[in-house]
Amino acid sequence: MSNIKGKVVAITGASSGIGEATAKILAAAGAHVVIGARRVDRLQQLAREISEAGGTVRTSRLDVTDQSDVQGFVDFAKSEFGRLDVIINNAGVMPLSPLEALKVNEWDQMIDVNIKGVLYGIAAALPHMKRQGSGHVINVASIGGHSVSPTAAVYCATKFAVRAISDGLRQETDQLRVTIISPGTTTSELADNISDPLARDAMKAWRAITISSEAVANAILYAISQPEDVDVSEIIIRPTASPH
Repeated sequence: MSNIKGKVVAITGASSGIGEATAKILAAAGAHVVIGARRVDRLQQLAREISEAGGTVRTSRLDVTDQSDVQGFVDFAKSEFGRLDVIINNAGVMPLSPLEALKVNEWDQMIDVNIKGVLYGIAAALPHMKRQGSGHVINVASIGGHSVSPTAAVYCATKFAVRAISDGLRQETDQLRVTIISPGTTTSELADNISDPLARDAMKAWRAITISSEAVANAILYAISQPEDVDVSEIIIRPTASPH
């Protein structure tokens, strides 16, 4: 993992789940991690754990639906360590519901976090990386970005969009590496905010088999650790026993 040590990695949605696990695993491998999320208390606790384990970490409150906030987060990482090698656009929400439930506010939330949050991360990081002549953009999508299921139409649409944006970015540059991470059902808090009872019950059965957040974090570690001339374009990672 010599290609990890010393790299500056900014991670959104780092207060729990995949973001938290990724911060720990990358810091343990020698990366300098900059973690952002809205829950500052959770970030501070994570930072203490990373520091006590010998890692290097900085924290910043972050709302990915606010473009100026995302820009400030990326600029903070650059100011702290002098460069930005990797941005992991991980923040996401999944308030599933049937379309006929007309939960328009939840549709807007998914679009704002899952699509615009990724775009804001790219917009903030791209100029820094272009000036450096190198960088790595990692966007967390989902198996929901490969197939659609009932109650998940809008969520899946946002993850299809993440894959489209990522591949478009990859094709537009020969300097940057771009990776899509598409997890299957993963142990996390992602399903905790499903307000629709039909979708909530369906998700309980869907999530009967999961992989750990650490498994996804290790996939991210693998992508970053490749030689600079190797771009792992997409990783789909799911439970072995999952039928989905």
